[in-house]
Amino acid sequence: METPIYDFVKNYKASGTSRFHMPGHKGQDFLGCEGYDITEIEGADVLSMAGGIIAESQLNASHLFCTGETLYSTEGSSLCIKAMLMAVLLDARKQGRFKREYILAARNIHRSMADACALLGIGTRFITSQGSSNICQGTAAPNDIEAFLKDRQKEGSSLPIAVYITSPGYLGDISDIAAISSICEKYSIPLAVDNAHGAYLAFLDKNSHPVKLGAAICCDSAHKTLPVLTGGAYLHISENYRERYTETARRALALFGSTSPSYIILQSLDLCNKYLAEGYKKKLAGCIHTINRTKDFLRHSGICVMETEPLKIVINTACAGYTGTSISSEMRKYGIECEYADIEYIVLMVTPENTLKDFQKIKKWASGTSLVHNKKEKLALPDICLKTPQQKMPIRDAVFSPSEVIDARDSLGRICAAETVSCPPAVPIAVCGEIIDQDMVKLFEIYNIKKICVVMQ
Repeated sequence: METPIYDFVKNYKASGTSRFHMPGHKGQDFLGCEGYDITEIEGADVLSMAGGIIAESQLNASHLFCTGETLYSTEGSSLCIKAMLMAVLLDARKQGRFKREYILAARNIHRSMADACALLGIGTRFITSQGSSNICQGTAAPNDIEAFLKDRQKEGSSLPIAVYITSPGYLGDISDIAAISSICEKYSIPLAVDNAHGAYLAFLDKNSHPVKLGAAICCDSAHKTLPVLTGGAYLHISENYRERYTETARRALALFGSTSPSYIILQSLDLCNKYLAEGYKKKLAGCIHTINRTKDFLRHSGICVMETEPLKIVINTACAGYTGTSISSEMRKYGIECEYADIEYIVLMVTPENTLKDFQKIKKWASGTSLVHNKKEKLALPDICLKTPQQKMPIRDAVFSPSEVIDARDSLGRICAAETVSCPPAVPIAVCGEIIDQDMVKLFEIYNIKKICVVMQ
């Protein structure tokens, strides 16, 4: 597969052209990559209105992912999510059949979804998993979604302008996108998916990408699971929604994004097309085989490994009496840095770029870990059962209201005015406009959140 963006920049670098344009380093080495760092010069195309080499590269990506349209972001899925919601919102307004502009979402949203709702003035209704005690666990069952939509239709109430699902989640849980998309189609509502952790799903033996499973629009953080530089992401639109969403999505990416996109990240996305086209499926299958063998080894060693998406190894450390954060410190002694750790879990994200040596380190750690050799009673976790909080104000009103910062321990009963979140996982404990309850206050302590921004009384 051709790499038009990379080839252009490589040729420009070799040409010896005097750079009387941005960036200020003029191609001279400081980090070593400056020669490949350019701006939107003649022939380089313009990301916000791509019609040349960027458009060609995006078309290559669209073919690889089997989408109606694929657009690039150099500002991660955070930018793509804002564009997704703007496309959904303006299309809903064109239809004119929605009395209220709100989205039905599973609770495990990334904070950028709440930010987008604040900027666009979209309301939210959340469906929380039954018995959920971890902010990362918020998948919604298809039956719950259908029950909500059926009730609204029966009551004559306004249906949501979209259903919004985050899948895979941070702990590796995967929602039944095919079933949810069928329900959405039944009610003529688009399904939007935050697939930030699942770009690789399109290249499994059975394509499990959200667009393939019926999603109208979704985002992938290419940099999370593919060999792409941090910030590289895709906004995918299905063939059925291509005409309805594409132009608005382009405008939204320009509206919310920088006018100075990184050409180094664009080249990374461009080169990834070639990587995906030339044997990636075989590499991915081999990697998953190694991961599964590693999971079997860990389980055989007495370590509690969760059932997850293929490219994650999630360990429940609380089962053996330890917090995930304490075990993450233990792992560092073996030369392992995890993706995420909290009070009860460790998350390891794996790709085909991990080496055999990396997996050997995991096995060496497993042979000496306290989870096996100094096992304790199951960790007593705080008595928390996350439920749907009371929304006192619209998200937008809360964000733009006069606010004050107070101690988290004094926030009970106050209205949240800024996302309360640690990153990772960037899943808000309280969303703007919600009344802070006792369980939220407990979670602030668990996630070491000391200060909270609340609406002034």
